[in-house]
Amino acid sequence: MPITRQEKEKIIQGLSDKFLKAKSIVFLGFQGLTVKEDGELRSKLRSENVDYKVARKTLIKKSLKEIKIEGVDNINLEGPVGAAVCYDDEVAPARLANEYAKTNKKLKLLGGYISSKYLDATEIKALSLLPGKEQLRAQLVGTINAPVSGFVNVLAGNMRGLVNVLKAIEGNKK
Repeated sequence: MPITRQEKEKIIQGLSDKFLKAKSIVFLGFQGLTVKEDGELRSKLRSENVDYKVARKTLIKKSLKEIKIEGVDNINLEGPVGAAVCYDDEVAPARLANEYAKTNKKLKLLGGYISSKYLDATEIKALSLLPGKEQLRAQLVGTINAPVSGFVNVLAGNMRGLVNVLKAIEGNKK
């Protein structure tokens, strides 16, 4: 059953609102996915606060044009298309989709937007290999903490050495 013009405008407005708030948008080709596989993908995306919306390509492009994102005409979207939208972590949709695509070859990364800049499929794939925000924060804390822990270990080593020398002297006196 065809969608009415009012319904299309409502979908475009909803997509525009999502895209306007988003830090990143990743377009996914899902042709051939079963309902069960689609459900698994959606739950994986939902677990990290990533919205997933399936819509017609023309409606997606119109909603991107409505919010004045550049390069919309150059987007190559083939087959059925879904948009994974994240509002807090730029890398999350690409990383999660790439992880799922490794186990299910039917899912394809088609491209996306990060901060209103279009990235093609190869750039999105490269982006997906970056660690997430939480992992980067943990690495930063570890890097900041490394010199302090090294200093503590050096000081503790001197104390251990002194204790060992005193035990050796005690052992010689007995």
